[in-house]
Amino acid sequence: MFFTNLLIYRLSADSTLLPDDLEAALAQKPAIPCGSQVTSTYGFVPALGKPQDPFVHVVQGFMLIAGREEERILPGSVVRDALREKVVEIETAESRKVYKKEKDQLKDEIVQALLPRAFIRRTVTFAAIDSSTGLIFVNASSTKRAEELLSAVREVLGSLPVRPINVKQSPEISFTSWLKYHEVGGGLFLLDECELRDTAEDGGIIKIKREDLSSEEVQNHLAVGKVASLLSLAWEDKLSFVLDNKLTIKRLRFEELLQTQAEQDGGDDAAGQFDASFVLMMLTFREFIPQLLETLGGEEQANSV
Repeated sequence: MFFTNLLIYRLSADSTLLPDDLEAALAQKPAIPCGSQVTSTYGFVPALGKPQDPFVHVVQGFMLIAGREEERILPGSVVRDALREKVVEIETAESRKVYKKEKDQLKDEIVQALLPRAFIRRTVTFAAIDSSTGLIFVNASSTKRAEELLSAVREVLGSLPVRPINVKQSPEISFTSWLKYHEVGGGLFLLDECELRDTAEDGGIIKIKREDLSSEEVQNHLAVGKVASLLSLAWEDKLSFVLDNKLTIKRLRFEELLQTQAEQDGGDDAAGQFDASFVLMMLTFREFIPQLLETLGGEEQANSV
């Protein structure tokens, strides 16, 4: 149970999520299959994956929840081809033109006819909650997917006062400074990937991978005014990741040191291994996230969220 992506949200200071309350709320919206004429559904599943398990998995005060989207995948090209064939059939048989209003109606009929045979895709999104620090970690690389989960939680709870984590100054200022002076701090150090953005309107983006970020090439781009919008970083030989200017963490990897520790802590039991890795992940986040935010200039505070 190591997350591979990370979007971080801050609960309001006066908000508390209790495991029993959250369990009762999530149970009101279990994930259900798509009906034959339903394009998508969203609900919660037990975090450990077994039907008899609780929706909220709690270990040492940390909570893990999971939301599942089920959707019928109907490619647009299939609908367009079927509509084109139907229009040709009508125009040929009845010697008349099929106009937009009728085409729209035909399209709806085709979609309804094809939906029961459409491929079904299920996507599970996990979120970990650390109530003591007021942080929610969502294992997602897209804001849309994270917001789907949080919106579903908000729906069953009645409210969920959270906001995306933010820092006092633009991350691009920090990124660019780190590249310029080859120095980061806070236990962080540069790896071998970055994106450099031209600040001019409609300016381009240069992607650099598997290169020395202290190279003359990178410095030349910075010298003409480009700014860094993405960096690959490592932290204390424990984590490696890619961080963008929206503070989205992608390709998060827990290094061998932590993986070995989780295996030792978890013993031979699969459930024990799961819990050990989950707790170790959350304890690592408790140490890592404050250092990351401080190195980026400090977390932006808000009176309310």
